[in-house]
Amino acid sequence: MSRAENYFAWQSRLVTRELGRRVVEVGCGLGNFTGMLLDREAVIAVDSEPDCIQRLTERYPNRNNLHAFACDAGSAAFSDLARFHPDCCVCLNALEHIQDDRQALHGMASILSPGGAIVLLVPAFPALYGPIDRNLGHYRRYSRSSIGRLADATGLRIRKAHYMNTLGFFGWWMNSHIFKRGAQSERQIETFDRYLVPLLSRLEGLARPPFGQSLFVVLEKP
Repeated sequence: MSRAENYFAWQSRLVTRELGRRVVEVGCGLGNFTGMLLDREAVIAVDSEPDCIQRLTERYPNRNNLHAFACDAGSAAFSDLARFHPDCCVCLNALEHIQDDRQALHGMASILSPGGAIVLLVPAFPALYGPIDRNLGHYRRYSRSSIGRLADATGLRIRKAHYMNTLGFFGWWMNSHIFKRGAQSERQIETFDRYLVPLLSRLEGLARPPFGQSLFVVLEKP
């Protein structure tokens, strides 16, 4: 199993159990996570890149419950997605790629009814920001306090917010500030995937860590 499958599966288990039956996925990319949602009543996949949307629809043909659109969160076209009556939005490792995250989050909230949820997975701790983040197109990394300010600014309340991947925190810091790397090495990825993810996922399932490489958040529209 590759790191993408292993680490991605760990993240996805956390995310999918918070989602309802009518999901808007913001920043769907090529549809890796979209495929895990296709057992739901409706999946509305959104990405700012039209090529991603085309490839996603080619990847999952003849899915009557899948609707895909090229638009930005917070745009007029995005607001029109309220017609699907979604009960939640999910933004998996994508909010950090959006320059105006406040506008994007406001747009997600605007298409939900009261009680609707927004599930986020974002990179954590601004102090970890480095060359890898810049090369990945990250505008920022988040903390629980910055998410709290963002939630307040958009009229949302926090249902859950906890860090994950404690060991990744140290690895990312070393890559950013010691080695000054612009990408993770293949050896790092293989080691993390094969030996660390299975252990971390079990341990962090028992006790939430006080810090980590990523931040898992569930926001609720009052």
